[in-house]
Amino acid sequence: MRKVIVFTNLSLDGVMQAPRLPDEDLRGGFQHGGWATPYAGMSSVAGDNLSDTGPFLFGRRTYENFYAYWPNQTDNPYTEVFNNTQKYVASTTLKEPLAWNNSTLLMGDVPEAVARLKAQPGKDFLVMGSGEFVQTLMKHNLIDLYILLIHPLVLGSGRRLFPDGGVYAALQLVDVKTTTTSVVIATYRPVEPMVGKTSTSI
Repeated sequence: MRKVIVFTNLSLDGVMQAPRLPDEDLRGGFQHGGWATPYAGMSSVAGDNLSDTGPFLFGRRTYENFYAYWPNQTDNPYTEVFNNTQKYVASTTLKEPLAWNNSTLLMGDVPEAVARLKAQPGKDFLVMGSGEFVQTLMKHNLIDLYILLIHPLVLGSGRRLFPDGGVYAALQLVDVKTTTTSVVIATYRPVEPMVGKTSTSI
């Protein structure tokens, strides 16, 4: 079965809002947009993950932000990847046909649609940004791997990947790397929670 991989930038206090541009996402009066941009040492890691995966899964806001940016980056090697890769979008407001080429709206019940896609043959899916969409996928146990790029910043405000009142999850660290700019790339796999279990180790 194909995997769903969450790949996202986080601050040390878990904020994922507007990592690339100052005006990327101003909800809640957020004033720290573009906080991940100075940490360019992570770009090779991003490139490796883009080249190794298949289609993208996006929430509406992230999809629209990417569409506003990437097709206009004519001198960027990742532009062709984003333009040519199949993109699936979860939205209750967008209508087909979607403006960005190779984009398809997830129809009907979104978790069921993602589950059907996972059951089909092909490469794994990559979710970038899309915090509310990630919470929906978590709720239905549809995420197989988290690649979290944790930056050495405490932002103090902003929308978090794992908000208060969000979905409970137990994760196992399966890989960790550090870039030259002190970004920690931590890879986690969901596991069965240990809550309520009795250890048999001596």
